[in-house]
Amino acid sequence: MMSLNTSSFVKNSISGVSMTQSQSLRLLSSAKRPTVVAMVNGNGKPEQRNMSVSMDSAVKDVNAPVAVEVDGNEADDKKQTTAVGGGVEDVYGEDSATEDHFITPWSVSVASGYSLLRDPHHNKGLAFTEKERDAHYLRGLLPPVVVNHDLQVKKMMHNIRQYQVPLQRYQAMMDLQERNERLFYKLLIENVEELLPIVYTPTVGEACQKYGSIFKTPQGLFISLKDKGKILEILKNWPQKKIQVIVVTDGERILGLGDLGCQGMGIPVGKLSLYTALGGIRPSACLPVTIDVGTNNEEMLNDEFYIGLRQRRASGQEYAELMSEFMSAVKQNYGEKVLIQFEDFANHNAFDLLEKYSTTHLVFNDDIQGTASVVLAGLISALKLVGGSLADHKFLFLGAGEAGTGIAELIALEISKQTGAPLDETRKKVWLVDSKGLIVKSRLNSLQHFKKPWAHDHEPVSKFLDAVKSIRPTVLIGSSGAGQTFTKDVVEAMASFNEKPIILALSNPTSQSECTAEQAYTWSEGRAIFASGSPFAPVEYNGKVYVSGQSNNAYIFPGFGLGLIISGAIRVHDDMLLAASEALAEQVTQEHFDNGLIYPPFTNIRKISAHIAAKVAAKVYELGLASRLPQPENLVAYAESCMYSPKYRNYR
Repeated sequence: MMSLNTSSFVKNSISGVSMTQSQSLRLLSSAKRPTVVAMVNGNGKPEQRNMSVSMDSAVKDVNAPVAVEVDGNEADDKKQTTAVGGGVEDVYGEDSATEDHFITPWSVSVASGYSLLRDPHHNKGLAFTEKERDAHYLRGLLPPVVVNHDLQVKKMMHNIRQYQVPLQRYQAMMDLQERNERLFYKLLIENVEELLPIVYTPTVGEACQKYGSIFKTPQGLFISLKDKGKILEILKNWPQKKIQVIVVTDGERILGLGDLGCQGMGIPVGKLSLYTALGGIRPSACLPVTIDVGTNNEEMLNDEFYIGLRQRRASGQEYAELMSEFMSAVKQNYGEKVLIQFEDFANHNAFDLLEKYSTTHLVFNDDIQGTASVVLAGLISALKLVGGSLADHKFLFLGAGEAGTGIAELIALEISKQTGAPLDETRKKVWLVDSKGLIVKSRLNSLQHFKKPWAHDHEPVSKFLDAVKSIRPTVLIGSSGAGQTFTKDVVEAMASFNEKPIILALSNPTSQSECTAEQAYTWSEGRAIFASGSPFAPVEYNGKVYVSGQSNNAYIFPGFGLGLIISGAIRVHDDMLLAASEALAEQVTQEHFDNGLIYPPFTNIRKISAHIAAKVAAKVYELGLASRLPQPENLVAYAESCMYSPKYRNYR
């Protein structure tokens, strides 16, 4: 056990904290009250030290000899002095230790001087004022110029635009996030349409594929099979304690790219960046988590830069036990109201996890529920262009996984709500095609459980084009993850029996989209109402410019999560998803319709998120699932008041 004279903490620079003796004296002399010096050991745990001291006595004793007791043997400070490191006194024996000896990486959290410039939560770069530079010992550590926040944004956008490769832009944004958090979010909020494809799909897909090579600084928690029995302890290692949203993945189905294992961490990091930028959730309240149970991707297993477990993916009881421990630990550590968003789990686990934990935790699966909500919003908007109600239309899906069945169920629920018809009846308006063809009753015994509700009476059809011609849908939705599957023949068939065919190519990233915007407009002779999962540039056809919408989950989940948080929701209900869809559809104006859009532009996304949050929160209160009482009178204004602002704070 090592005991230290308290004055040594004032006298010496401790493990990377830049504070000279004169700075310490100035800091200490400004306060007379007792203070507590917090120390952290190598495990990230606070050491139990009786360090409460009087500032007066600390100042008076600042020049007293340093007494270091190691294993009960007192050593004079002169014996600990070493010439290594420029003659700095080696209080902890770090410099004098050999490479084989263990040392303790002590640190003291002091937001001033050089350490302040390395703290992304508080760093303002060249925006520190003259007064702040003097008060926080930054004089000389920065160039003399003082710039404002807006000029910093202008400079960063100029720099980012110099990169021609999207992945380089992604890395520049991630570096900024690790350097200056508020500048990162101001940049993203004010340039959301340009930067959204960089920090999220499609670029995040490539980032995940190359995550091992570009990995620099951990941005979340990595929990692996090796950590079984220790997950609660790992959660406590995270520095932020008041967590409101967790996005967790096991990396098995990253976008349309398949099993990327541990390198799927880019998805939770990206999603939570959007929770803050678009939904106003505080960055410190967000926690990205990757559950590493191995990977079946041979390329990853053979990659020398792969950062995850080098083993085949665990399943069955071993997998279930790890997830159970994680879910229990989250609830124990963060409470009942923390939102857990499942992200990019494979079908067999995604449905099971959502079903298992929806009655005991506040859980949400963006691939199933978020995608469904944003697509339903687009369909409600599209009805204003094609006419009729949802019940008047027929829907055909290519893809019967998480997204496809999730969207199908929400459509059926909305039709049931509008017409009063039983859910079993409204499901018959929706048809799904999987890898084996049209889902029909003759296949019932071989279908996975989540596909069975969509097995209707019809002769078997193996080819997708034949299914299109047989079902004659008014709405075609792609969620297959297979690119270029909406062929020219398919689109022309849709256009042959629909004046305005609705075509939604939802698969991500862009390379996996079922068709491009140009193909949809060209093959339908400019009559298609088109939206996609990833963005496409405007298309000119026969002298007219068509601007396609983006059916991006980022419209829904940030506002949806905000609504759950401000109401203190304890469970998620399908009616909340319907409320979110209706709220988003209400934000589409006639001007947007005139331009062929079925979604509003992202430029006003924070206002859109506030309206979605208000509608979701209202539904939470209506269902009796809210814990924040009483209900605010104006939920939109309340939602906006709760949103995080990236504006710099002034420091004393």
